[in-house]
Amino acid sequence: MHNSTADIRQKFLDFFKSKGHQVVSSSSLIPHHDPTLLFTNAGMNPFKNIFLGIQDPDFSRATSSQRCVRAGGKHNDLENVGYTARHHTFFEMLGNFSFGDYFKQQAIYFAWELLTGSEWFHLPKDRLYVTVYSTDDEAYNIWADEIGIPRERIIRIGDNKGAAFCSDNFWQMGETGPCGPCSEIFYDHGDHLWGGLPGSPEEEGDRYIEIWNIVFMQFNRLADGTMLPLPKPSVDTGMGLERMAAVLQNVSSNYEIDLFRDLISGVKKVTGATDDSNPSLRVIADHIRACAFLIFDGVRPSNEGRGYVLRRIIRRAIRHGNKLGVKKPFFYQLLTSLIGVMKPITDQLKHHQVMIEQVLKTEEELFSHTLERGLSLLDKKLDHLKGDTLEGETAFLLYDTYGFPLDLTADVCRERNLKIDEVTFHQKMSEQRARARQASAFSTDYNKFIRVAHHTEFCGYEQLQQTTVIKALFFRGEEINEIHAGQEALVILDKTPFYAESGGQVGDKGYLKSTTAHFMVSDTQKYGQAIVHLGQPSKGSLRISDHIQACVNNKVRDHIRSNHSATHLLHAALRQVLGKHVVQKGSLVNEKCCRFDFSHFKMMTPDEIENVESLVNQQIRQNHLIETQIMSLEDAKKKGATALFGEKYEDQVRVLSMGDFSIELCGGTHARRTGDIGLFHITSESSTAAGIRRIEAITGEEANALLCQQRNVLQDLARLLKSDEKGLIERIGIIIDRNKVLEKKLQHFKDQEILQKTSLLLKNVKQIKEIKILIAQLDAVEPILLRRMIDDLKNQLGSAVILLANVTKNKISFIAGVTKNLTQQIKADDLIHYIAPKIGGKGGGRADMAQAGGTNINSLATVLAEAEKWIVSHS
Repeated sequence: MHNSTADIRQKFLDFFKSKGHQVVSSSSLIPHHDPTLLFTNAGMNPFKNIFLGIQDPDFSRATSSQRCVRAGGKHNDLENVGYTARHHTFFEMLGNFSFGDYFKQQAIYFAWELLTGSEWFHLPKDRLYVTVYSTDDEAYNIWADEIGIPRERIIRIGDNKGAAFCSDNFWQMGETGPCGPCSEIFYDHGDHLWGGLPGSPEEEGDRYIEIWNIVFMQFNRLADGTMLPLPKPSVDTGMGLERMAAVLQNVSSNYEIDLFRDLISGVKKVTGATDDSNPSLRVIADHIRACAFLIFDGVRPSNEGRGYVLRRIIRRAIRHGNKLGVKKPFFYQLLTSLIGVMKPITDQLKHHQVMIEQVLKTEEELFSHTLERGLSLLDKKLDHLKGDTLEGETAFLLYDTYGFPLDLTADVCRERNLKIDEVTFHQKMSEQRARARQASAFSTDYNKFIRVAHHTEFCGYEQLQQTTVIKALFFRGEEINEIHAGQEALVILDKTPFYAESGGQVGDKGYLKSTTAHFMVSDTQKYGQAIVHLGQPSKGSLRISDHIQACVNNKVRDHIRSNHSATHLLHAALRQVLGKHVVQKGSLVNEKCCRFDFSHFKMMTPDEIENVESLVNQQIRQNHLIETQIMSLEDAKKKGATALFGEKYEDQVRVLSMGDFSIELCGGTHARRTGDIGLFHITSESSTAAGIRRIEAITGEEANALLCQQRNVLQDLARLLKSDEKGLIERIGIIIDRNKVLEKKLQHFKDQEILQKTSLLLKNVKQIKEIKILIAQLDAVEPILLRRMIDDLKNQLGSAVILLANVTKNKISFIAGVTKNLTQQIKADDLIHYIAPKIGGKGGGRADMAQAGGTNINSLATVLAEAEKWIVSHS
């Protein structure tokens, strides 16, 4: 297809490359170093620090096709996905950006040429409409007088969202910070579709669709609402790839484009569905894209933050599969179709296909166990519902017991034109609700960012001391000329040997000194292109332009270097022992230890851990020279260097080699030879999320100290058990066997005690109608004995309701038991729920056995009497 989605993406990038734009690869869906965002949700996100003035750009013009997700927090399209023509959880945003270079005129000319040019998209001009902000006469005049669009097709949009500058045509990064008017371009799909022009009552229809938004970043909005002109106005534009494909492929719905047609065919094949119009097909096709790329970028299903959003999307897809009649795991099988449909951007997914499928399958199996039971409960409730609103208690029960996110329950209700009592639901959520809503807690005042225009040269790979000059000083977020002893401050230097925290390696510590001052550096961070030294003067004052000596703590740096080099050896060893599916998913390197997260689906065996540790130590003993080379990213890949997906690499990269055992891209600091690491010892291996394992390890002096400590423990144990170290295991085995014999004897005595206690309790049995009732008070009986007593009494009585109250140290514990033949009329958990509040406690359980605890001992006699009346009334 001439206008395939892949062709459209490439043609857009080629156009802007021909206009002098740097083509930038899509960044990760996880916006690293941006606490304001849950996910990358717009093409400009990776350039935010440039727009904020925190970072200097490497180029003045850029273009990209950015992967985006809108399924959590403020930007959430999840509810509409599958039911509208153009909402998605995952989409690609085509964009072009100017960083203080061109502005309104050239941005508008570029858009018009690409859209209407005969060698580009060649859209009919009479089907294009544009909007401008109501007061933006400059943009209006460019469209009308220079581009020549008839004025009746240029629409001014004012403040249509209830406040000043709150408009569809005024863009703001946040409540403060960069902002400016927009100009949007709309395409008319034709009068066979319902809908009106932007600004009209029918604007939500599918006839006139926004295909491009040009943002003129012109002002900085302060907290008091003041609009200050930006010194370097910029341009941020976005075009949804899927919407553009719908226009160029002459279809009215995004789900009819080539990409989704093929993907929906894959969904039909896996699910066995035949009805092309079923919205569940669209939901599943959309959701597999979001889930695959989120997992690829490091997100794992969980009950908080990004992991919770991923879990919601997966579970929504599974529910729609269930609607299509699928009763076994299916969702993970769609990855093959996705990789084939979205080439070439899914080429990297293919290398991690097994891992992504395993994460999806594990989550699918986990949820499938409870899905049918939960849906059965919900259907029953809805069938007998009076009115049009499902009670919040049921929605919460589905969440708490069956793992149904609220929007999944809402999805089912919406299909029946019903609502949910969300107020009550949220009241019930308490701590779980706080976790679930964590996604919407991302906000900030962009004017509080420290804007650093300086560039610091890092010279710390080869030297730990450097004579340099102070370029800037910050105190409490404000740039100042001088800092004094005791003031927590930030110091920016012309050049520095201090390594700023990056790639999992912590920032350096040390000191800065002049002839009159001494500044202790407690941490080193990067702000844009500047390296920032955090700390305070212990004496004297530092001023801008002072010449100083910057000195890194040599001992701390050495330990960090050893640990960092060890993680590279560890990564290579894991890939040899476990397989090539192992990919780094995070790391932490400091002077004490190293921590390494990696993709793997099961706990490592002791033998695997030992083999990895042995392999790393073998490479340490071979004392390889650790070499670095600067080369192009393409040459590094040809050399076989391992790169981390999601990391942003420059065109020129640093390749770190340890013999031919480990070759990786890395900008961190490292030992000179592997032998400098000394010794490598794994201290733990654990799980951090589904499909993600974590190894913690130590090296050098720390490893040696631990081994000495372990040796001392062994010697102390040997002395304590009157054995030598070689015979220690045998000696412990003898003690364990002896303990087992003693435990059996103790259990025998406990069994005898239960028999005695239960025989005494049988004297308290009352016969009411055909039911035996036993209510008794006990003193300080072990909890485990209580459960056995209930079982024993039920066996002896045959048909009975039993309630035992056990008083221990001013606390009451109740245990209730009901024989199975009576649980239809009297339930143990109902009895417990009745009496628990009366003793100031709570409890629960099953119909045949339930427990509760409380502290109101004074009311015990009354409660026991009321319990008997309750049992009698239900007999």
